[in-house]
Amino acid sequence: MDTKTLDGRVALITGASRGLGRAIALALGDAGAKLALVGRDKDKLNETAQHATQSGAEAAVFVADVTGEAQVQGLERDVIARFGRVDILVNNAGVVGRKPLIECTLEEWRNVLDTNLTAAFLICRAFAPHMRGRGYGRIINIASVMAHVSIPGRTAYSASKAGLLGMTRALAQELAEENITVVAISPGPFATEMTVPLMNNSEVNRQIMSYVPLARWGQPEDIGKLALFLCSDAAGYITGTDIVVDGGWISR
Repeated sequence: MDTKTLDGRVALITGASRGLGRAIALALGDAGAKLALVGRDKDKLNETAQHATQSGAEAAVFVADVTGEAQVQGLERDVIARFGRVDILVNNAGVVGRKPLIECTLEEWRNVLDTNLTAAFLICRAFAPHMRGRGYGRIINIASVMAHVSIPGRTAYSASKAGLLGMTRALAQELAEENITVVAISPGPFATEMTVPLMNNSEVNRQIMSYVPLARWGQPEDIGKLALFLCSDAAGYITGTDIVVDGGWISR
């Protein structure tokens, strides 16, 4: 693939401060995309921006809680004022919420659904109109293997990610005539800051690895490479679907 295949494109990535979001941002930046880095942790976002600019990418930081309608509207104004347009949206912001359903409060349920699903709705509603009429557009929604399978304590999380898959399929049809593709990526266990406590707990780690035929944790850079491919012209016929990257979990 051409190393500058996204030269001149503008990519907005939510949850870009760490983990998969950072890996995706750096991969797109390395390919020439201008980066709108969105999240709540300004210091961590600045770290991502610093990594990106060291590789020659243009990057700007936008602090926002994407679960709030007013904040997303402000984000829209700021990003368009800075870059003039958006070509690529990556809805990566997310939380897990590890708790049995009967112990889950309504507030905790809503927090998971708002962060993992409603935020993607708000971002797409705000920025998709700016993507129309250009003959190119990419929306990538980061779902989860937990949208396909689940384990105890992941009811809210699985529900939110399954909902994101439904939104992906419907939105792909709505935007197809604009040549804007909408694809979900469903990662399995990946080695990120969020999963360090699981990796460091020998019993939990053993249990999770028992689900994974490849018997190892994925690396964030793998998702970055896939996102880069999906944003390239080579992936222009891929839309309304979900790509599972789980080390073989759902094949069991």
